[in-house]
Amino acid sequence: MFQSQELVNEIDGLHKFALRLTNNSHEAEDLLQSTLLRALEKKYLFENGSNLFKWSSKIMFNIFASRYRRKARFESQLDPEPVIERQNSSANQYDRVQCLEIGEVMKKMSQEHRQVLLSICVKGLKYKTVANQLNVPVGTIRSRLARARKQLQQNLDY
Repeated sequence: MFQSQELVNEIDGLHKFALRLTNNSHEAEDLLQSTLLRALEKKYLFENGSNLFKWSSKIMFNIFASRYRRKARFESQLDPEPVIERQNSSANQYDRVQCLEIGEVMKKMSQEHRQVLLSICVKGLKYKTVANQLNVPVGTIRSRLARARKQLQQNLDY
């Protein structure tokens, strides 16, 4: 068996080895902690006169390999970050032109139609809420929205 202080003396070398294995400082720290814990649990298996660093680094490598196999088997090998970032890209040229066209057509609409279209279709408000805001019946909101949509569609040639 070895003394705990002897294991403490090997921490720097084990940490460097963990960094080489993981290429990530947080994962290296986790690996080092798991290794130290396992070495202390299995210290009765250590043979006197053996190299403590070699013995503990073998434990570290085995833990690393087991985690790697488990990760490869049970976790996704695809890192979703790059995929998500590509999906959150800015609008393409066609979408920008369409938005400009819609904005120009909406400028030509009456204030009532534009206000109802923006409130319901863009802001997502309910008919009753818009009716209360404008102090008109819900039926009026529905008919204004229908006329606004029809006007927008005709002027955009869709």
